[in-house]
Amino acid sequence: MPYLVALLLHCLPLAMGQYDICKSWVTTDDGPSWEFYACQPKAMRMKDYVTVRVDPAGITCGDPPERFCTHENPYLCSDECDASNPDLAHPPKLMFDTEDEGLATYWQSVTWRRYPEPLLANITLSWNKSIELTDDIVITFEYGRPTIMMLEKSLDNGRTWHPYQYYADDCMEAFSMPARRVRDLSTTSANRVLCTEEYSRWAGSKKEKNVRFEVRDRFAIFAGPDLKNMDNLYTRLESAKGLKDFFTVTDLRMRLLRPALGGTYVQRENLYKYFYAVSNIEVTGRCKCNLHANLCTFREGSLQCECEHNTTGQDCGKCKKNFRSRSWRAGSYLPLPNGSPNACAAAGSAFGTYERPQRVPTTKSTTTTPPTATTTTSTTTPPVPATTTWPATTIKPASELAASVPVQETQEETAVQRPPSSAALRPRPKPPEPPESIRAAPKSKPGRTAHSAGRRHGKKAASSKISKLIRLKADSGPVAPIEKYEDCECYGHSNRCSYIDFLNVVTCVSCKHNTRGQHCQHCRLGFYRNSSAELDDENVCIECNCNQIGSVHDRCNETGYCECKEGATGPKCDDCLPNYYWRQGCFPNVCDDELLLCQNGGTCYQNQRCLCPAGFKGVLCQQSRCEADRKDCDAAPGARTGLGTLLLGALALQLPGWVDL
Repeated sequence: MPYLVALLLHCLPLAMGQYDICKSWVTTDDGPSWEFYACQPKAMRMKDYVTVRVDPAGITCGDPPERFCTHENPYLCSDECDASNPDLAHPPKLMFDTEDEGLATYWQSVTWRRYPEPLLANITLSWNKSIELTDDIVITFEYGRPTIMMLEKSLDNGRTWHPYQYYADDCMEAFSMPARRVRDLSTTSANRVLCTEEYSRWAGSKKEKNVRFEVRDRFAIFAGPDLKNMDNLYTRLESAKGLKDFFTVTDLRMRLLRPALGGTYVQRENLYKYFYAVSNIEVTGRCKCNLHANLCTFREGSLQCECEHNTTGQDCGKCKKNFRSRSWRAGSYLPLPNGSPNACAAAGSAFGTYERPQRVPTTKSTTTTPPTATTTTSTTTPPVPATTTWPATTIKPASELAASVPVQETQEETAVQRPPSSAALRPRPKPPEPPESIRAAPKSKPGRTAHSAGRRHGKKAASSKISKLIRLKADSGPVAPIEKYEDCECYGHSNRCSYIDFLNVVTCVSCKHNTRGQHCQHCRLGFYRNSSAELDDENVCIECNCNQIGSVHDRCNETGYCECKEGATGPKCDDCLPNYYWRQGCFPNVCDDELLLCQNGGTCYQNQRCLCPAGFKGVLCQQSRCEADRKDCDAAPGARTGLGTLLLGALALQLPGWVDL
């Protein structure tokens, strides 16, 4: 019977899920003993334990009370925000409440009544605890998503901040960064900080409301689209330095830099329709317990790990007092499937020392003891790229933010012409120098072969060239330039290449003919591939020539079609869709002669406005002047008569019986 119980306890980790159980009671030849496993808490909704702060002071609407308008109908400004009235107030707590019967409740900022002064706001979420993100961060905006914003993270409870992701309708203009998508990242760039344009364009407040930080898409780079290959993800979390820390935060901060415009420019005559409104923020994650706990509870106002493996601390970041016979180590996901607990042990005691055997790597690395985020005073935060940080009460304008953001042009050119920055290479640590036998015949990693792009185009790189480059590297430093043309595969667009020690690849330098890439095989931004030309042709890349006014940016797709702004069309975005007219851009027709949109006898003028007869006014001549000024009614009896006739006609339509009289 004890053996059956031991077998059942041993199988529980597999039955309940990976890394759910910290230990089990097993029987060995030496008697019964604990068998330890790496373990972690289950994921949960982190917004239930968050503390929120909105700044600067006075950014929340309602003090003093003010009215605001909607984008759908800018002439309807009957809504009001009043902090003294619970039914009209919009405090920050409404971003995390339960919305009953589908009625959205939301925090709202003041309106942009001080334009052109920037309308800036910070929303800071704090947990006073390290947490690991397990799903997308989803921010729901009412009345339109911001056209410019950024998401920041902190690993030390808000003392320092680092960029997490940039959002803009034009990334190059707002942050001097090219627009990228998370699903286009690779295994070597899964933790890259990028700028996206997917969530910042105007789509109407009733359509697209959510802004995402795509955690699942980054996981899918390793685990596949359906996240079925989680073992590969866990392996990469251990083997890639900095990858685990990338998904770890203690605080998040949203910096709202420009509200939704509802069009292409700010309408100064109606600034009450510009503001921020956030109805919900979803953050899903688990407590970071360094793989030493499978439970996390909320005590004394903060989350606490229920530590196992003879560890203690808020993050299980140190050994208990009498279990310090060796230095504390975080648990490891490796070897699969149960990992290594790295439990703390008592001096001269066998308790806590029974662990599953670990796989011994062929070279020294940090796979089994990755650096952790902020845990206790005994651990340190890994180096992160230097960025400009601001106090919580200070918000800088977008122009200053853009100045602090490094220009991230094509990563291939950046990696060649200077040593990669710490921000770009944080997940790619420089490995220890391998033995001479290994350096003579390096083992290529998937996705990192030196000439993978060349093979895609029918050319194979000789292994002797790589060996030559690696031998040359030992004498020339981390980047070894190769000047001979025959040693480079650049399709005739460059005669220079370099060996990059950090990446273990050979890459072309100074690509010409508007090309870029490791082998000059791609076109520069603003150019597209000429399908009728060979890859080594000087005219292989053709300029996009997007219309600067009608297109979103100067880049196009592989067929040469530009991305057009609302209302624009054509390969170069130099034409307008039906019901739009061109006036330094495409604008929707206010009126149309054929559709007879002008009311009360008005005539359409150049599709821009209605010419109204005496007695009527408004964009579509829909309003009688009598309602606004009695003198107009007295001065225009014909208008009064016309209005009476219209009222009688409307009444006759509602009472069909009058027709028979």
